[in-house]
Amino acid sequence: MPVDTPLLDTIKFPADLRRLPEAQLRQVADELRAETIDAVSVTGGHLGAGLGVVELTVALHYVFDTPHDRLIWDVGHQAYPHKILTGRRERIRTLRKGGGLSGFTKRAESEYDPFGTGHSSTSISAGLGMAVARNLKGEKRNVIAVIGDGAMSAGMAYEAMNNAGAMNERLIVILNDNDMSIAPPVGAMSAYLARLVSGGTYRTLREVGKQLARRLPKFIYEKAQRAEEFARGFWTGGTLFEELGFYYVGPVDGHNLDHLLPVLKNVRDAEAGPILVHVVTQKGKGYPPAEAAADKYHGVVTFDVVTGAQAKPKANAPSYTKVFAESLVREAEQDDRIVAVTAAMPSGTGLDIFGRAFPQRTFDVGIAEQHAVTFAAGLAAEGFKPFCAIYSTFLQRAYDQIVHDVAIQNLPVRFALDRAGLVGADGPTHAGSFDIAFLGCVPNMVIMAAADEAELVHMVATAAAHDAGPIAFRYPRGEGVGVEMPERGVPLAIGRGRIVREGGRIALLSLGTRLAECLKAAEQLEARGLPTTVADARFAKPIDAGLVLALAREHECLVTVEEGSIGGFGTQVLHLLAREGALDRGLKVRTMVLPDVFIDHDKPERMYAKAGLDAAGIVATVFAALGTDASDAAALTA
Repeated sequence: MPVDTPLLDTIKFPADLRRLPEAQLRQVADELRAETIDAVSVTGGHLGAGLGVVELTVALHYVFDTPHDRLIWDVGHQAYPHKILTGRRERIRTLRKGGGLSGFTKRAESEYDPFGTGHSSTSISAGLGMAVARNLKGEKRNVIAVIGDGAMSAGMAYEAMNNAGAMNERLIVILNDNDMSIAPPVGAMSAYLARLVSGGTYRTLREVGKQLARRLPKFIYEKAQRAEEFARGFWTGGTLFEELGFYYVGPVDGHNLDHLLPVLKNVRDAEAGPILVHVVTQKGKGYPPAEAAADKYHGVVTFDVVTGAQAKPKANAPSYTKVFAESLVREAEQDDRIVAVTAAMPSGTGLDIFGRAFPQRTFDVGIAEQHAVTFAAGLAAEGFKPFCAIYSTFLQRAYDQIVHDVAIQNLPVRFALDRAGLVGADGPTHAGSFDIAFLGCVPNMVIMAAADEAELVHMVATAAAHDAGPIAFRYPRGEGVGVEMPERGVPLAIGRGRIVREGGRIALLSLGTRLAECLKAAEQLEARGLPTTVADARFAKPIDAGLVLALAREHECLVTVEEGSIGGFGTQVLHLLAREGALDRGLKVRTMVLPDVFIDHDKPERMYAKAGLDAAGIVATVFAALGTDASDAAALTA
């Protein structure tokens, strides 16, 4: 049943919003919240963050001249209300679906998304770049970056603020504090102070005072300056931001439009350099089930709007994430040197399970992947066995630390890479496409990829037992394939694969969970007269040279299949075959990898089909390698 939104129905773009009197904005916000809830109940996605910024979204688009003024949402989890107000309401129920709206801001989607996001803590850097570009072009526009307090735990945000403060560029940063982790608003006094310090009169008097004070003896001037900064810091908590060169305003109640609007207008009209407005919001605001939930409905599947009950898809097998976490708990029960590190993703990586079992051995370092890796290196240097559990896509942010702090010193850090391969609704910003390639070229690194959930159990045990240097194991999002599970993992021989199915003419060498599709392809090839061997490489580095050379020697065609980019496992195999002269004997070799494009969000199975990495794609690749059409099976069996 559609929600009743008479006022929102009149708004297609922010220009329509700006024509309304301020008195009607409260109703707009209420209708926008209702529409957001209703839309996400159909699509699933990130709900809590968007509900927390409904009033802020309305106020920003009302006060600022978007899209001429640049509005950047950090991460983008909270951008659904923004999308509704910026010409995308008719498509909002296509969120995160194939061919539909992205779950994050995306430049190709709308001129109201000036910068694409998905990973955290990038907004201030991007905003500063836009502010400098504005000045170089001689333009007049505001640049506003909205960043959450969680994203402020990443060093990149402070690097950007330090640079902005030093340059004294005109930039507006909205700190959306939805955890009250810095300072709470304190009612009317807080609102009054925010309006006061953001207003032109206060800033002018402050500058006049500074000019007068500079004429005083140095000792008195320095004391006066410190007293003034202390007074403002005492009332507002903004001393840190002032030290970085930002003019601090806040905290402001982010759900009170009577507080937000005058402050944002003052900030818009200010001629100052960088300004930070501290806005306190409540994640999940206005939807009781979200407010009551521990995670504030951060990420949800489809749900019933009335009850808030989320749909529970029937699980045929445990998720890879859960298998990893429970396997790590079993290993840690036997080895008190095992510790776990996560970068603000305890539930996403399954380390909340480990944390409940071993709270003193679990470390959440915040959104700080670089620090997480070097922190783990420090633990390893002192004899512990750190498991650094990070999504593949987020490990990209810590590449220098992997090389410099871990691999060069050959420290045994264990990297658990969740969300390997294509991830579905989150799209290209979250796809784990590159880890095999970027880790595979690093000396001392061992890389494993689980073909199924039972293999993952053994790989956790392998990593726990491996003290010779860094080791990584990758596994996808979602459920396993339903295989029988071992009681406990058994360490694998490093660099050794396995034969899963014997055949005669074709060899399919799989790395990771494409193994199931390889087995389907083998059945189809067998039915067309092409007996097919299927092997599970297990290791991308070191590769099983004996296995690869045997497959090359005993088969007419060898196809490698992996859930990663070019430059990964297939490249290692080709290098080996070329070095050993195996290619000189007429062997037909094909490497199947993710295509050299960023694949938009969709259901994972459709994404893999589009990438050609399903059974049909494998069969087609074999026939193409043999130089015939898939329909001409008779020619191949002659």
